[in-house]
Amino acid sequence: MRQNAFSDLSLKPTALEAAKQTANHLKFNDLVRSLSRVEPKKRVLAFRLLEKSKALEVFEYLTPDKQADLIREMENPEVISVLEALDADDRVKLFEELPAKITKRLIASLSPEARASVNLLLGYPEKSAGRLMNLRYLAVRNHITAGAALASVRESNLKDDELDMVFLIDSQRFYRGFIRTVRLIKVNPETPIEMLLDGTNVAVRATDSEMQAAQMLKDYNLPAVPVVDSEGRLLGDITFDDVIDLIQEEATEAALSQAGVGNLLTRDKVWSDRLIRGNAWYAIRLRILFLIITLIGGMLVGGLIEQFEEVLGSVVAAAVFIPLVMDMGGNVGTQSTTIFARGLAWNHINLSQFIPYLLREIRIGGIMGIILGGTAGVIAYVWQGIPNGVPLLGLAVGIALFCVVTLGALLGAILPWIMLKSGFDHATGADPFITTVKDFTGLWIYFSLVGLLLGIEA
Repeated sequence: MRQNAFSDLSLKPTALEAAKQTANHLKFNDLVRSLSRVEPKKRVLAFRLLEKSKALEVFEYLTPDKQADLIREMENPEVISVLEALDADDRVKLFEELPAKITKRLIASLSPEARASVNLLLGYPEKSAGRLMNLRYLAVRNHITAGAALASVRESNLKDDELDMVFLIDSQRFYRGFIRTVRLIKVNPETPIEMLLDGTNVAVRATDSEMQAAQMLKDYNLPAVPVVDSEGRLLGDITFDDVIDLIQEEATEAALSQAGVGNLLTRDKVWSDRLIRGNAWYAIRLRILFLIITLIGGMLVGGLIEQFEEVLGSVVAAAVFIPLVMDMGGNVGTQSTTIFARGLAWNHINLSQFIPYLLREIRIGGIMGIILGGTAGVIAYVWQGIPNGVPLLGLAVGIALFCVVTLGALLGAILPWIMLKSGFDHATGADPFITTVKDFTGLWIYFSLVGLLLGIEA
């Protein structure tokens, strides 16, 4: 089992010191993993235990949403020092996770150079290559030798993974091609660099989509692809690391689309984000709409009970089982909607082949209905039926419970599917609909059976 350096983040000095010592001696991957597992409110405390250089490196490898959680908890001077250490493209990814007001304040607090680089990237459309590009790259003039280019590599302060390729530009910064660094090592140092260049036509425009850059990296098997402006001047590059998430998302979406759930899951993700992190009034409006439906349904159920007032007056014992009939169907329906949502998220449910899943859920509901209905019927017969001289009450309870459990399973599976197909958010709407339909139908079946079996007219 991997060690979690932050398992004890109590405010006791001894505990914090122990966590600090453990964390700063962990391997880098284990440290990133440990920090990711800390709950958001304590993550900033864990982050502060790290040595400064290690903390900045770890921060770069956290996902943008976890970076955003940290930023929200930090003091402003601390935030700025972290942001200044990030590359411009990483800052932009982080800012996209933060509310607009916070982003605006943080950009204003950056140094002029950092602010200019961020504003440059933010000036390009979302999902464009310009928004994603890295501004740290090595470019040399196209008239120098291989030896001079290799010297530029040695003298560069870029990271090792940013020096896999050297870009060639002319005196006006027009892109002319690239050379892999390893090739510079192998050739004669006096070789003119123009004799070695490659990829003269391999580049994306800043306004092209980020997926075009990802596709080019895959097609040409490159560590980076240059990004140019509308006239062909070099602006930056996009590395494979920058688009690996896009490639994975594209592969996942393709697989989900083949399964018939791609667009639905994308839409479901948007709904979830707006409900959890969006404006509170949006969540209230959406949720209360379906709760009003439940309110109306409750009134209808009340009217139904009033219609069977004579049945209840004749067999008072029947009222004992009203909560059972109402609640059991609701519980089964909630189980079914939860199973549906999880199965959809994990791609275990194929919406284009929904009928087999629906029939399976009905079969499961029916079997549970037989077990629960039979058990409840026997209990009702012994508990209320015999003492009150209405032995058939147990049969009415058993049949009613079988019906509502089966109905709950059916509704819990089919209503979310109908709502998704109709363009509605099943998370907020399915359960209220199930409650309304199940309560009305279940009680109607129950009272009708009591009246029929005991010879009482409603």
